[in-house]
Amino acid sequence: MHNRALHDSLAAFVQEAAWQLAEEVSGGAEIPFELDATPTRNAPLYCYRPLTGRFIAQRRTMLSRLPSYPQAARGLAALPDLPAYLVKRGRRAPAHEMPDAALQAFLGAVWEDVTDFVYDEARFAAAYAELEEVSYSGCALSLVITPVDGLVIESDEVALGEGLSLVRAATLTDAPHGLPEEDPHATVAVLTLESRDGRALEQAGRRLRRLQTALRLWDDAEPALGPTAHARTDGSPWLAIPLATGIRRPSEDCLLNADEEDPLRAFCGLVARRTPRSGELAWALRRFELGCERGSALEALTDWLLAARALLANADQPGYDGAAERLAAICAEQHDRPALEARVREAISLERAAVVGFVKSSPQVEELVAELGGCLRAVLRDVLCGHLDPNLRKVADELRGAGSVEQPA
Repeated sequence: MHNRALHDSLAAFVQEAAWQLAEEVSGGAEIPFELDATPTRNAPLYCYRPLTGRFIAQRRTMLSRLPSYPQAARGLAALPDLPAYLVKRGRRAPAHEMPDAALQAFLGAVWEDVTDFVYDEARFAAAYAELEEVSYSGCALSLVITPVDGLVIESDEVALGEGLSLVRAATLTDAPHGLPEEDPHATVAVLTLESRDGRALEQAGRRLRRLQTALRLWDDAEPALGPTAHARTDGSPWLAIPLATGIRRPSEDCLLNADEEDPLRAFCGLVARRTPRSGELAWALRRFELGCERGSALEALTDWLLAARALLANADQPGYDGAAERLAAICAEQHDRPALEARVREAISLERAAVVGFVKSSPQVEELVAELGGCLRAVLRDVLCGHLDPNLRKVADELRGAGSVEQPA
């Protein structure tokens, strides 16, 4: 099976459609027939053949209102060669109507030459096998699996879209060796890619890096992908592929509850679409992630200060001048800004002492650096989500100016 998510969504749709179409028949609707004069062993002269496909097509509007319809249609639209399936089933449709036409064709394949609308697993399996065989013809399917350290999901699977899911490792039935299957709470990222040009693994690397960026911005536990991914194409043996993901400092795990799945799904989509490839924001984001990968908070301090400098310090002056005031203006309410500004200045002064070895890791140092990282995380997240203008210096200066205006008595 190439696409488990599509299989399950179509199964849900067929079950709902079976109930709805059976209600139509029991309510008096009649399935049209045609005379088939083709001789067969059981009917040497002629027989009547039910026009099930026509009956289904006449109820397309009704079927499109079923709760499972949108997900099934989206799954079909993502197939690599949906037009080929429509040709196979003798149908034509404009591009924007192809998913709906394919759903009708699929229902027609499930109940071809029958008049009882019941969900039959054997018929569904045969129809789905035909769909995959045609739609994936000439297309290599690659599967990539990698552990996600620091993330625990409440559900067995969290679909993030376009073949990417977070899955509890214990639920995998055909997992490569090396995954933490003995841990019932271990999470893995599973990515399915179709490719006709042999570049699936290259695409997988980009997708997984975007996922890691999103997870690091999502929660201060800073979940990270494992150092090694496992990949295979069209059922071949698993191959171990190193990922340049750095390390994750020991920290508490992020628990993803069921009610947080939709927000995370939307956030991952925003990060994938809006992450810049160049410029100050891209540079600062990479510096933030490098800080997440350092072995200690002291090692992360310089990375995070450089990210703050790139985004907020005076561009025409060396050092961190202006960064503390602007970061406080964006991340704190007016009455809390002096305290946060002082904390950022303390982190700046700590850097030189750390360079010469006068400062060692301690709970107080860890807390100070974590506070700086949390402010940067919030700023970067809001910029990528569109809540903050990327021109952060201007945003901060406007907030500082507004806060300095005296209110009338």
